[in-house]
Amino acid sequence: MSALPSVLDRLDHDTDAALERLFALLRIPSISTDPAYAGDCRRAAEWLAADLGSMGFSAHVCPTGGHPIVLAEDHDADGPHVLFYGHYDVQPVDPLALWARDPFDPAIVTRPDGSREIAGRGASDDKGQLMTFLEACRAWKAVAGRLPCKVTVLLEGEEESSGEHLPGFLESHKARLGAASIALVCDTGMWNATTPAITTSLRGMLGEEVVVKAASRDLHSGHYGGAAANPITVLARALAELHDRDGRVTLAGFYDGVPEPSDDVKRQWQSIDFKTEDFLGEIGLRFPAGETDRTCLEQVWSRPTAEINGITGGYTGAGFKTVIPAEARAKVSFRLVGDQDPEAIRASFRDFIRARLRPDCEVEFIAHGASRGVTMPVAAPAFARARQALSDEWQTEAAFIGGGGSIPVVGDFRRLLGLDTLLIGFSLDDDRIHSPNEKYDLRCFDKGRRSWARVLAALGAS
Repeated sequence: MSALPSVLDRLDHDTDAALERLFALLRIPSISTDPAYAGDCRRAAEWLAADLGSMGFSAHVCPTGGHPIVLAEDHDADGPHVLFYGHYDVQPVDPLALWARDPFDPAIVTRPDGSREIAGRGASDDKGQLMTFLEACRAWKAVAGRLPCKVTVLLEGEEESSGEHLPGFLESHKARLGAASIALVCDTGMWNATTPAITTSLRGMLGEEVVVKAASRDLHSGHYGGAAANPITVLARALAELHDRDGRVTLAGFYDGVPEPSDDVKRQWQSIDFKTEDFLGEIGLRFPAGETDRTCLEQVWSRPTAEINGITGGYTGAGFKTVIPAEARAKVSFRLVGDQDPEAIRASFRDFIRARLRPDCEVEFIAHGASRGVTMPVAAPAFARARQALSDEWQTEAAFIGGGGSIPVVGDFRRLLGLDTLLIGFSLDDDRIHSPNEKYDLRCFDKGRRSWARVLAALGAS
């Protein structure tokens, strides 16, 4: 007889203690990007290792060239081996004045509609999420004496900053980590407040900074206007040509390796309750701005993009100053899908800009990282089992959805360890991650714990 009903009952009766454990972790200001909080990052890692150790995991705080990684293992089960990933670091809290309460003093807040949320930095991204998995493991160990699967837990401390040291750690621990059959990541979201989701694709990311220089100094526009090259004009003209009239990116070879979603995936997307007017209306817009022959959902889930994230040059302070600037800068990011090669696109972008320089101008490029997009094999048995487990818990069919963002570790798992990933998370679009007043719905925390208990049981039965 399955122990799952007793495990779920245990989770329901352990909510207060689970919240106190989560609050203890949330109180640690583990801001990875600020060196002033390095000690707090280590404290968070040590807290998690101790918590995992209390459940019977063999848990270690592993040093890196930056913040430590927590590695914990419990391989007593007869079932398959899964690798769970989460991150304990959080974003900075600025601007502090916009928070309704101390961001590191977590609390349960009741909203006007009577629903409740966990308030605090990291509540949704990613401490609340990773603790849903740990609490599911705790309940299984307490009730059944062991987990349904062999479980390895990997908790990173640099996801919100550079992520610089994780690939090297994966490489050096490849034999241990690569023994898993699938990875589990809880850093994604629900389709909506009542529909769970498995994210089956993520876009990769390429960042480029371009600096166009002309004169040796800023120039008086009355003395030199019309005769001297203006770097802002040169750069703006080049960037304006990145897209054609139909919203397609004009870089040579940009669409090499871009796949079409399968018919099954397209049909599943069409069945989802998605309205473009609602999606864009929420942010005060009306019309999709991407490729004109693609739906809004395709544009954000399955198509690559080029976006100008910032452009500066000349005088930008108060009042007016009539100068021709000596240089202009822009930051451009590309979201990538399928088999697009980030470095080939980087080279194509640089050639594109160089070809549009005018005499007397020179250009400098600064690289800002690159990762490939990933698409998961949704026909694999593990995806069907996890989807059924989520559907059973939420009493509605779980959705396979695309992800417009990037989670580089998922690509690292495939590239370095040969692992596909089940991306299952319980955050909501209004959780305000990376913003003031971050929150995590209490219902998502409760049902997230129960969902992971079911998913572990389903994977363990394979």
